[in-house]
Amino acid sequence: MANETTIKELDGANMDIDLTSSGKVSWKQDKCPWNEAEKTDKHKCCVKDTSICDFFCGIKWPDFVLCSYPRKTHKG
Repeated sequence: MANETTIKELDGANMDIDLTSSGKVSWKQDKCPWNEAEKTDKHKCCVKDTSICDFFCGIKWPDFVLCSYPRKTHKG
């Protein structure tokens, strides 16, 4: 289906971080697919009281960020 969105489970969210901590954490942390595509580190999944990425789809227990990149899930 052309309109089907694939949701990725990005490991290592830990809910208080933004999933772009430059590898300076003691647990496994996947890279943001948007940052990888643009070869940057400026995109963040969610920052408390600040922003939520257009590709953010929620959290899955215990610490996975659900991501729909490259298909946006909402207007930011």
